[in-house]
Amino acid sequence: MRIEKCWFCSSSIYPGHGIMFVRNDCKTFRFCRSKCHKHFKMKHNPRKLKWTKAYRRARGKEMVVDSTFNFEKKRLTPTRYNRNLMVKTVRAMQIVERIRSVRKERFHKARLAAQLRQRQSSAQKEIAKSAHLLEGPNKEKALRYQKEFAGSTKAKARQKVKVEKAAKAGSMEVEE
Repeated sequence: MRIEKCWFCSSSIYPGHGIMFVRNDCKTFRFCRSKCHKHFKMKHNPRKLKWTKAYRRARGKEMVVDSTFNFEKKRLTPTRYNRNLMVKTVRAMQIVERIRSVRKERFHKARLAAQLRQRQSSAQKEIAKSAHLLEGPNKEKALRYQKEFAGSTKAKARQKVKVEKAAKAGSMEVEE
């Protein structure tokens, strides 16, 4: 039993399901449902539709590079039946699936943590800007945030100056 992938959205197509389109040059396209087939006929780009796997990969929402994907490609090549090989392959598939699920979970946690840090820092910047409006312990916290952001902006400005000086010095050496 071979489980195919939809050409448009990359979802699984089980035997007896989906639509197969064969172009005049004998290239075959498999689609999981009529929605994917219609979008293909309308020449829509799967990377621009949010519900496709291509969109999620292009925007960094899914893992793109992982060694477990190579195993799946090897698994799809037809080979002569050998019972021992099949047993080993099934065991290896289970192990690879466990590894992939752990890596996927780790990837999603890191992605969500980065989003949370960004949201928190933008909220802290907003608090630091309007520190004069707050009273009580919140004002102290806002002043602390204000000092942190002032220090970080100064450090960034110093780095820019160092880079510009280094670039100027490098260009002067070339001119001499």
